[in-house]
Amino acid sequence: MNRSRLIVLGALFASAAWGFGFEPGWLQQRDLSLAVTDWTGPPMTIAVAADFHVGAPHAGLPMLRRVVDQLNAGKPDLILLPGDFVIQGVLGGKAVDPLQIAEELGRLKAPLGVFATLGNHDWWHDGQQIRQALEQKGIRVIENGAMPLPGAGQNVWLVGIGDDMTGHAHPAKALAAAPANARTIVMMHDPANAPDLPPQTLVAFAGHTHGGQVRVPFFGALVTPGRSPLRHALGWLPDVPAPTYVTAGVGTSILPVRFNCPPETVTLRLGSKEQG
Repeated sequence: MNRSRLIVLGALFASAAWGFGFEPGWLQQRDLSLAVTDWTGPPMTIAVAADFHVGAPHAGLPMLRRVVDQLNAGKPDLILLPGDFVIQGVLGGKAVDPLQIAEELGRLKAPLGVFATLGNHDWWHDGQQIRQALEQKGIRVIENGAMPLPGAGQNVWLVGIGDDMTGHAHPAKALAAAPANARTIVMMHDPANAPDLPPQTLVAFAGHTHGGQVRVPFFGALVTPGRSPLRHALGWLPDVPAPTYVTAGVGTSILPVRFNCPPETVTLRLGSKEQG
């Protein structure tokens, strides 16, 4: 075997070892900011964590505790959890009782509240059971509805859109639940519904894609689940009506691998240009 072939095989082995053995457990915190032209009052800090897939390798209850501690440490005003709390069939994974997951998530604290939507894996497991477990711990689940955030001022409403892959997404119904003059923050499990958002949406958040889990340098994600194109796998979406951020999430699905796409929580500072 010649030297160049050995180098290639060595690089592949090292990449696989990193992707399966290390990166899925390397939790990052992504700090973002978004300026709103006519924002008045103090800035709002929004924390987001999605796709926990508790029970996947590297994403068990110890990882969930790290996520909760990381979110709380940022002292956010609002916490959003856009779905997929459980797993189905991930290689090497072991299912965790939703009650245990909800117990840990119940430690999350934010003055404007902690809210969730359900993801496709939640519905494939038992959506109503997961909803009940979360709400018993004070986490409000919003599926195709909206509610005001009185403490935020400025007539801000939170909109929750259901999961697209399982047919639970009804964006028109969700958006209609907020007053026509409301300023809306949107959470949805799947970015497939981002094109349905009105331009006046302050900001929207989604998960579901895991950023592709494996991202090739200079190319990006190789595959994403659902209807979203590859360019919508991670980060700020380039071609939708409202500012929409897709998070890489926390856990993994199918294969317990991440490469160039570590687990993350997200903290966004929403305010005026003068507030930075």
